[in-house]
Amino acid sequence: MTRLMLLLAGLVLAACTTGNDLDKAPPPLGNFLMGHLAVVAAAPVVGPASREVEPDQWVTAMTDAMNARFGPHRHDGTHYYHLGISVDGYVLAQPGIPLIYSPKSILIVNLTVWDDAKGTKLTEKPEQLTVIEAIEGDTLLGSGYTRSAEEQMLALSKSMAKTIETYLQRKNREEKWFGGPEATPPRAAPVAAAADIPATEAQPAATE
Repeated sequence: MTRLMLLLAGLVLAACTTGNDLDKAPPPLGNFLMGHLAVVAAAPVVGPASREVEPDQWVTAMTDAMNARFGPHRHDGTHYYHLGISVDGYVLAQPGIPLIYSPKSILIVNLTVWDDAKGTKLTEKPEQLTVIEAIEGDTLLGSGYTRSAEEQMLALSKSMAKTIETYLQRKNREEKWFGGPEATPPRAAPVAAAADIPATEAQPAATE
């Protein structure tokens, strides 16, 4: 019950973004280069009136979304940082009653960031991040009408990866986590869309 209340409370701070910007120049992240990426979904809370999926499906969806956004074709600094993501709760909307009750899809994760060279955590405690599905042409009345559970997961995972990128950018700007904005010059837009790059190529090898 406590975790369910936290899930619902997360709606207050939910970010609303599509994450459909992988064809644009990435924001500067200093000397950031993603090393190990660990995504787990041990026991996510399933919100009210949600479709249910297997936890492993969230692991796959979030891993693919993170590789696409943080692969070396976008963020290619010289210093490895490791990311840990725990899928803590979700709602995958089902069809409701248009204009009266149109549930939205939601995803909540906890993020942990490690500095490889220093061997320390940058996050004193896991950072909880929440995203709610963005209103697009086919989700105006709720994605439960027009999207499958898998499509909802894909959209939420892409949005969460974007939200994580924005969070890391803010911490780099405010606390110079990755050397500060001045550590690397602005980059041009990628030649190929990240969606065209296989996940196996998007995940760099971490240091030993």
